[in-house]
Amino acid sequence: QAVVEWCHLSSQQPPPVGSIAGITGTSQAPAQTPVPALPGLALPGPFPGGCVVRLHPVILASTVDSYERCKKGAARVIGTLLGTVNKHSVEVTNCFSVSHNESDEVAVDMEFAKNLYELHKKVSPNELILGWYAAGHDITEHSVLIHEYYSREAPNPIHLTVDTSLQNGHMSIKAYVSTLMGVPGRTVGVFTPLTVKYAYYDTECIRVDLIMKTCFSPNRVVGLSSDLQQVAGASARIQDALSIVLQYAEDILSGKVSADNTIRKVGHFLMSLVNQVPKIVPDDFETMLHSNINDLLMVTYLANLTQSQIALNEKLVNL
Repeated sequence: QAVVEWCHLSSQQPPPVGSIAGITGTSQAPAQTPVPALPGLALPGPFPGGCVVRLHPVILASTVDSYERCKKGAARVIGTLLGTVNKHSVEVTNCFSVSHNESDEVAVDMEFAKNLYELHKKVSPNELILGWYAAGHDITEHSVLIHEYYSREAPNPIHLTVDTSLQNGHMSIKAYVSTLMGVPGRTVGVFTPLTVKYAYYDTECIRVDLIMKTCFSPNRVVGLSSDLQQVAGASARIQDALSIVLQYAEDILSGKVSADNTIRKVGHFLMSLVNQVPKIVPDDFETMLHSNINDLLMVTYLANLTQSQIALNEKLVNL
């Protein structure tokens, strides 16, 4: 088929959804009609990372944003998952939405997806296409056709479903990978569930903490904190954590909590944590602190002096 702006993935009626739902582990019984075989989906070896997908917060935020901005009456939104793969893990670090249309046939804007991925590679050349996501609580009858398209872009694509409609009262997030099975010849494809774990960079953690603060705001708005406020907040959290650990240790010493293997593990963890703290002589630490403060004051003074010189120069030019 020639690639056009909107490429129809199939001109026939898709297979019944019951045959897919039964294989993916839902409560429905598997139908007798098997899922059509998907060519080239299974890797020669096991799934990298031990069937675990590490998901970054930006994926969830982008999926929800695409769902909120989708056209009225659209069944769902789909998009491309990007990330990295190594021997120990599969990390999904980025994504972008892809225009599509679902009716009796499925049409995906393949040209748009390819162009957007080419632009994305200029910024993040290490991120590869890992699969696709869909805003929905289950795998539909059209998922096989879309998955077949992504199998041309990735050797073993991941299918991620995000329940943006909150069917079960929470946002269910599931990941699947296609596996070829059947006797003889492994001619039937099934969606095998994967374990989803959440990972984040330090900068992502800061943004997630800031977003979570809106839950306690009456108008769902929260302002950005200054550097000093962030340091004070982090210090307060550390102090609270130390208070909990101290109370826990006192309960063990007083006999309120019985000692077992868990206590020993906690003790070893605390000991290793204490040993990681660098040992610095108090006088040397005070000298280092004052030196850094003096450097900071000097930078602030030079910045203010530069600002004054610029303002004075503007007034002289306007005379």
